[in-house]
Amino acid sequence: MVSLSAVPAVVLNQIGGQDAPSQDGRTFSKLNPATGAPLCEVARSGAADVERAVSAGLKAQPAWAATTVVKRGDILRQIALLMREHRSAIAELVALETGKSRKDALGETDAAIEMGFFVAGEGRRFYGQTTTSAVPNKSAMVIRQPLGVAGLIIAANTPIANVAWKAFPALLCGNAAILKTSEDTPLSAWAFGVLAREAGVPDGVYTTLHGLGEEAGAPLVEHPDVAVISFTGSCEVGRWIAATAGRRLAKVCLELGGKNPLIVCDDADLANAVTWTLGSAFSNAGQRCAAGSRIIVFDAVYEAFRQMLVAAASKLKVGTADTDDYGPVINGEQMTGMLASVDRAKAAGAVVLTGGHRLTGKAFGDGFFVAPTIIEHVGPNDEISRAELFGPITCLYRVSGFEEAIALANDSPFGLTASIHTQNINRAMAFIGRIQSGVAVVNGGTYGSEPHMPFGGLRQSGNGWREAGTQALDVYSDLKTVYINHNPQGV
Repeated sequence: MVSLSAVPAVVLNQIGGQDAPSQDGRTFSKLNPATGAPLCEVARSGAADVERAVSAGLKAQPAWAATTVVKRGDILRQIALLMREHRSAIAELVALETGKSRKDALGETDAAIEMGFFVAGEGRRFYGQTTTSAVPNKSAMVIRQPLGVAGLIIAANTPIANVAWKAFPALLCGNAAILKTSEDTPLSAWAFGVLAREAGVPDGVYTTLHGLGEEAGAPLVEHPDVAVISFTGSCEVGRWIAATAGRRLAKVCLELGGKNPLIVCDDADLANAVTWTLGSAFSNAGQRCAAGSRIIVFDAVYEAFRQMLVAAASKLKVGTADTDDYGPVINGEQMTGMLASVDRAKAAGAVVLTGGHRLTGKAFGDGFFVAPTIIEHVGPNDEISRAELFGPITCLYRVSGFEEAIALANDSPFGLTASIHTQNINRAMAFIGRIQSGVAVVNGGTYGSEPHMPFGGLRQSGNGWREAGTQALDVYSDLKTVYINHNPQGV
């Protein structure tokens, strides 16, 4: 029986069915973000390790592709069943490496399991298309075909869910998959790899590769035999991936940042709007590409809403317990960068209504905890309005009415998610039609995505592909048009 209960002293790569150190034996230290103390050592892979993984994938992929998609789906379902069996152990690993509460880690783990079940079911709905031909005695159809070796590069914010979003559809479509983990969250990816092997994924078909982005991720992107790169992370890295992979005409799926607006209208249920704003801005320590970081409020209710929001935010509990609202940010560098952005905003005239600092003291130790931060008096073109901070920081903007709110919401380099709070159905429908985003929500938060729904955005939030939902199959497969000519006289 497989066990995930003990944290490995050294987290190794999983290549060709074997646990393997990096070729040169190097490791790096993973810190616990809640304490700042070392948690484990992790294989520090390089180009030689990528080459080994790609070679294993190229060797194993043809047989995996020749396996029926129903059978592939059955194996993926077995992974999901094993994840459900080990959900408590997986959640413990997620909580340990991210600092989030066990309750939140369990919720994330359950979401990953549901993704597995949904994608596995698509093995029996691997739809193509049949249609007519203008030519007599000719049939026409479209079927899916795998791409080959898929390179998957994930972020650390929801680690086991991020693995599931990419690994399940990539494997279902008949590809070999190489997952380059986030260096900040090696344990959940390690656990998934253990269960994939246990579930019967053939050796070489699925690889877990650990390492730093420039040392392990870059060679994966550059490798000529990697047919598709799917990346979730920053715009800066996404641009480099698009340019680099584009030079060899590889397929690229990018899910990048967000600076997501939440509009509060003058007829909104303010208590409900405050609740959803807190969740959008501060849950998961604001480490969501879909975080609500621009709160746009009608002038008529601005003062009342601001007072309610600041009061509610001041009551949030920060820590790792199930009774806490959110935990630390993932590393010290990220914490330092976001607090520096707040300081620059203050120097430019912004007002910090609450927070804006690192939380210290006995309860927080050397952990990377940031107070819930609300800022006002910032301009739409200020750095803090345009750049994703990926932390528990949000800004308030006062607008005269709906037209100004929509214009400000759309005035962004990003276009991932957006929300409006209103009791007016006409206003809500106008918002849905005019907001420039990949996801639009009425009377809810800016975050949240279900396994059967596509997720992604416009402009710098991505490059047009969608993951989750059946649309993820379009990322990891290609279409083959098939014509069959027949002769009725030959019957």
